[in-house]
Amino acid sequence: MCGIVGYIGRRDVAPLLLEGLQRLEYRGYDSAGIVVTTPKAAGLKMVKAKGRVRDLEAKVPARFKGTTGIAHTRWATHGAPSDVNAHPHMSADNKVAIVHNGIIDNAGDLRKKLEADGVEFLSETDTEVLTHLIARSQAETLEEKVRQALRVIEGTYGIAVMHADFPDRIVAARNGSPVVLGIGEKEMFVASDIAALVTHTRQIVTLDDGEMATLKADDFRTYTTEGTRTTAEPTTVEWEAASYDMGGHDTYMHKEIHEQADAVDRVLRGRIDDRFSTVHLGGLNLDAREARQIRRVKILGCGTSYHAGMIGAQMIEELARIPADAEPASEFRYRNAVVDPDTLYVAVSQSGETYDVLAAVQELKRKGARVLGVVNVVGSAIAREADGGMYVHAGPEVCVVSTKCFTNTTVAFALLALHLGRTRDLSVRDGKRIIEGLRRLPGQISEILEREDEIKKLAEEYADARSMLFIGRVRGYPVAREASLKLKEVSYIHAEAYPASELKHGPLALIEPALPTVAIVPDDDLLEKNRAALEEIKARSGKILAVAHQEQEKADRTIVVPKNEDELDPILLGIPLQLLAYHTALALGRDIDKPRNLAKSVTVE
Repeated sequence: MCGIVGYIGRRDVAPLLLEGLQRLEYRGYDSAGIVVTTPKAAGLKMVKAKGRVRDLEAKVPARFKGTTGIAHTRWATHGAPSDVNAHPHMSADNKVAIVHNGIIDNAGDLRKKLEADGVEFLSETDTEVLTHLIARSQAETLEEKVRQALRVIEGTYGIAVMHADFPDRIVAARNGSPVVLGIGEKEMFVASDIAALVTHTRQIVTLDDGEMATLKADDFRTYTTEGTRTTAEPTTVEWEAASYDMGGHDTYMHKEIHEQADAVDRVLRGRIDDRFSTVHLGGLNLDAREARQIRRVKILGCGTSYHAGMIGAQMIEELARIPADAEPASEFRYRNAVVDPDTLYVAVSQSGETYDVLAAVQELKRKGARVLGVVNVVGSAIAREADGGMYVHAGPEVCVVSTKCFTNTTVAFALLALHLGRTRDLSVRDGKRIIEGLRRLPGQISEILEREDEIKKLAEEYADARSMLFIGRVRGYPVAREASLKLKEVSYIHAEAYPASELKHGPLALIEPALPTVAIVPDDDLLEKNRAALEEIKARSGKILAVAHQEQEKADRTIVVPKNEDELDPILLGIPLQLLAYHTALALGRDIDKPRNLAKSVTVE
């Protein structure tokens, strides 16, 4: 959610900041703003606008020069989208400006105290509280002013602060919301996401929770909110600016769907061990003896990552014969779960910054659990907090709805399941069978994508549906869940996923010609059971679209998907349904890359 970008150096700052905001648009937002200054300026200059970055750019005057600045895209929490509620927020004397991601939990109480002291608030936001706290501080340095304000704040924040009396610096701080620094040549950057920085630098420092930074044009330093210096060594990010371009596609979602064959090849590369029919996963920091001591696996994620975890849990049970299940991290962190020392916990997040997942990881670590991270972003908070884990190597995913990262995460879980299985009782023969199946995946994904025109025509048939039902059994059920979510997210058509085995226990009451059913029908040992479900729907005049390995007689339409090993089939069965969601949304004229009300990286509760 929300996006921060800041710069201090010698270049004209406004074009840099606007470009950075455009690269952060995928995170989801409803307003934007920018503040700039120069070392010789008398104060700060600010422009804000409800709407898109292009609306802000249209309001920026020609003479809006500066060499230091901060900018923001806001996703509304406190206060409706408006020019006034947009960030940055500035103090009454025009000396302090701040951009903020996160939520200040005690903003209401602090606001009342400040109003009692005569402070007049212009916005409805929680962030403005922090602006006034910094402005009213009597501390001599900007760093201490910010530190004093943060001491009374409860909640999450990623902030960047400018002060007219200290035009040579930007102060940043993090607690629960990502902040990254970009190290340039006599220039420094700050952002909430490396996407805003990779055009200008690939040297990155990621702040930890409870850490602050001071950026000057030729230097930076990091320290805790208590003032103790910390050691921050820049790392080189592997993603390049070209990774964020559309590459000839009309949308990022379309591009990312079509990148999946290459992305899967990346997650497999260098990890397969043919000699022992297993995989190398050194990043797990888990030796064979420790792996054999695992008695249960609990996978935690949110949204699409949760669905990938459901597929992963099934693979782990089938291949490693370890009891495994997946649970929404947003629920787990609040239910005071029993933390078992023999359980391996796996935290899943595309961004590596999802707040609910990160909070669950921190609670598990506090209770002494072993936690692995499965994330896409190198150096992200979950990657740093976990005891070990895997990067899924999907590359940057810009569209708000996840496609290639979901697929790569399921493949990563297949690797984990194979690894755990081969340290236990999975035979060499079965290990070799799974490896051969994994190697077939990229080619089979390409084969599915070649049928896009056929799926597009199907999508146009279903675009006028007001609601759709998705069903699957065992391996097919998580696929149905994810496909249902994709359709909801990007087309705004109501969709519900249900286990096919549960049809008789309620959902059959909904079946009628106006409610299409999408059925996941893999060619496995439950094929006849799934066909029986199609019979039940057809007997009630239901319209059926099957996703299967062979034509289904009872279905009105069938999307035929290449067959792989039974355990790996869910990875492929979901891909045509990504295209179905995409083309349904396209037919309806939706904003595909930036669906309403949604954000890419959910860093608040």
